[in-house]
Amino acid sequence: MRILVLGAGGIGGYFGGRLVEKGENVVFLVRDKRKQQLESNGLVIQSTKGDFSFHPQLITKDQETEPFDVVLFSTKAYHLSEAIDDLQPFVGDETVIIPLLNGISHLEQLTDAFGVEKVMGGLCQIETTLNEAGEVVHSSQFDKLVFGELNEQKSNRMNRIAKAFSRTKADFILSEHILQDMWHKYLRITVLSGLTTLMRVPIGPIRESDGGMTYIKQLYEEVTAIMRANHAPIAPDVEIEQLASIETLGYDFKTSMQRDMEKGSQIEGDHIQGYLLSLAKNAQINAPYLTSIFQNLKVFEQTLS
Repeated sequence: MRILVLGAGGIGGYFGGRLVEKGENVVFLVRDKRKQQLESNGLVIQSTKGDFSFHPQLITKDQETEPFDVVLFSTKAYHLSEAIDDLQPFVGDETVIIPLLNGISHLEQLTDAFGVEKVMGGLCQIETTLNEAGEVVHSSQFDKLVFGELNEQKSNRMNRIAKAFSRTKADFILSEHILQDMWHKYLRITVLSGLTTLMRVPIGPIRESDGGMTYIKQLYEEVTAIMRANHAPIAPDVEIEQLASIETLGYDFKTSMQRDMEKGSQIEGDHIQGYLLSLAKNAQINAPYLTSIFQNLKVFEQTLS
């Protein structure tokens, strides 16, 4: 199976690297600058689950090659349109695209561009970043990639992909309820990224502050109300389960959006909190907590221009 990984950053570099480590045929679609860096230094993974380094197979958007069987679509949401254009030459009649973006609204753009039959559902849960040398630093035990058919039906291609993804050091999981899984992750990342970017600290100080857990609970109630009003397939007790799981997070746990803010990089506020606010407006739901979080993100974005 020929696997294309779109990007070789913290997510694509890590999961693609684990597949290479297992022995799968993996190619990374990268920008010229990243290509030069990887050609010089290789792709280096520093991980709590074991380090790995190698010289990856690389292509850029202008190169010609046969279509791929599977694409791991691991770009940031603000690069989505550009990434779709870059990917077009590498997608054939039988190609399957597995997006690993945060949120949910990207599914419509991908199915519009490539056709619903070529897009699976997907998500990942991992704490990674690139250091100054361009190495992938994986700093926790989280390294879960979940995928499955959007129609939640079993398929031969799903089983073939699951076989290719098996027996790696990362946790590749085949799901028969991928849309619910994606919405549950969307809920979690909306709350956690909103909290940590608003407060500018890891989850520990927020959780342990006076009234901190009450604030987190109220934010969960607001976000789940928006999702349920828009018929999202979330479980009846999902906010209770996720609220309890916050107690298990490490004191210094940070979200990727918080790390991006600390670097002075672009963020995915429009794609995550902004899209949910549009759903709240459609359902005529007042969302003061989410509005405050989103306003904070918009103020930060002004400092980037």
